[in-house]
Formats: sequence, C-alpha cells, structure tokens
Amino acid sequence: MGLAMEQARLASKHGDVPIGAVILDAAGSVVAAAGNERELRGDPTAHAEIVAIREAARRLGRWRLTDHTLVVTLEPCTMCAGALVLARVDRLVFGAYDPKAGAVASLFDVVRDPRLNHRVDVRGGILEAECGAVLREFFASR
Repeated sequence: MGLAMEQARLASKHGDVPIGAVILDAAGSVVAAAGNERELRGDPTAHAEIVAIREAARRLGRWRLTDHTLVVTLEPCTMCAGALVLARVDRLVFGAYDPKAGAVASLFDVVRDPRLNHRVDVRGGILEAECGAVLREFFASR
C-alpha cells in the first residue's frame, strides 16, 4: 500500500486526483505501478487501476492477470471493478472506501457478483485513514 500511496502523491503533482495502484505477482514482486492520469492524458478512462492493468498486461504479454493482486488506495469504481473481473485479477486490496462511487463494497459488489464468470478476493480498509487523508488534503487545497 505504501507504493500505491507514493503513486497517488505523484498523480497529484500533475493535477490528478491522488489515487495510486500497484499490481503484484504471486511472489509479491511489483509488475506495474501507476497513479491516476486522467488530467495528464485527457483520458476519462486513465484511472490508476486501468493504467496499472494495461501496463501489467503489456509487460507480461497477456491479458489474464490470474495469480496477481491489485493494491489501490481507493475502492474501485464500476469501470475499474469491471476491468478487474475481465482481467481475471485474483485479489484486490484497497485502502479507503468510496461511499459515492465504490463498486466493491460501498454501492455495488461487482467483483464478487456470482453471475459473472470470475470473482475477485477482496480485502478493504487497509491503511484506510492514511489513504483517505491523501484525498482529503488534495481536495482541501482545491
């Protein structure tokens, strides 16, 4: 989560909402790390999770990220939760809950919906206060 928080802080330096994501392989090695890049790229889909998933798939040469874990500072939205299912990510670890847009626990539970062909193991609230503080500081400065 520390590396994801570093990525979040880097994202804020170019005006993006400070959310960071890291993808780890089964041994715990970092495969990809990214922060939000929506403002940087002018791309509404450039959430930290999506950027990290794309980079991991590129590095691995495959789209299936089975045996991988995505660590992110904020509960994923519906787009990112759907991408986790489609990429077959095995585990999700997230920091702060997102009561306005969270699609893993707060509003929906996309990643564990039994109607889908893949389900993700989830652990939320990891360093929740610290992850939330980075977001609150960013928005307080706006």
